[in-house]
Amino acid sequence: MIQDFADWLVYGIFGLNANTSVGAAVNFFFYDTIKILILLFFISILMGIINAYFPIERLRNYLITHKMYGLQYLLASLFGAITPFCSCSSIPLFIGFVKGGIPLGVTFAFLITSPLVNEVAVAMFLGSFGLKVTLIYVISGILLGVIGGFVLGRMQLTPYLTEWVKQIQANSSAQTGEWEKDHTTFVKRLPTIIRDAWKIVSGVLVYILIGIGIGAFMHGFVPEGFFEQYMSKDNWYAVPLSVILAVPMYANAAGIVPVVEVFVAKGIPIGTAIAFMMAVVGLSLPEATLLKKVMTWKLIGIFFGTVAFFIILSGYLFNAIL
Repeated sequence: MIQDFADWLVYGIFGLNANTSVGAAVNFFFYDTIKILILLFFISILMGIINAYFPIERLRNYLITHKMYGLQYLLASLFGAITPFCSCSSIPLFIGFVKGGIPLGVTFAFLITSPLVNEVAVAMFLGSFGLKVTLIYVISGILLGVIGGFVLGRMQLTPYLTEWVKQIQANSSAQTGEWEKDHTTFVKRLPTIIRDAWKIVSGVLVYILIGIGIGAFMHGFVPEGFFEQYMSKDNWYAVPLSVILAVPMYANAAGIVPVVEVFVAKGIPIGTAIAFMMAVVGLSLPEATLLKKVMTWKLIGIFFGTVAFFIILSGYLFNAIL
């Protein structure tokens, strides 16, 4: 429905051509902006309801005080794998986790895996590269979330969250306490939950527009051949170079699988191509722009650097075993 509306608006009302770079970029901008705003609004409402009734403080304290031997990271990573989100679409749920006080390492495990692995991409990967490569890719995507979340969680990065999200956490806890004390009914709680959800949307709106604008430009105007020429040589730095070149791009896993298939067909090592794909869907400038409302630039740099490091290691590993 959203795609149909974007097509009608851009190609019907604006009169742009779908086969031009401008038409593709503008269509991408409207589609992703509407999709992410709707997703963020309803997820914020859902998390508001959960925070109002579910003992989120107990869950947070349980995760902090009990040894689960890494199981919490695996569960978050598996949850990320079954959610069909791109990197920017994952952020609304990530904000909801942070708002609820879930430990950062666990939320990072979700954020890392969610864009990397989804059922559509897995089906396309299976058809393009076979069962062995698909299994290796899926398992590595989940492990990347588990290990990355664990490492980031050990760094004690909570102080590097922005004051905006810290204030949201404090207000959410205080409001829930008042409701529980007064035995406020759901009907009376709902207007406040919706109002708070709208505050979250309006608070990140500028970042959403900037981030998706960058993604739309990359989507419409950066030719695939630009990246291909730098990745085609079989040299030791091809994997890290592919990750660096992928960061300006923005696409979901399903959208980038055909590109990876073309790369492999043209002689690019599969590990290098998969590292490029992981960086495209797991790390992007639009994602960084959206995260800026929640994290300081230092935290974004630590997050991107850690994930990029593990993606590069995965790329070399794939090249060695495939």
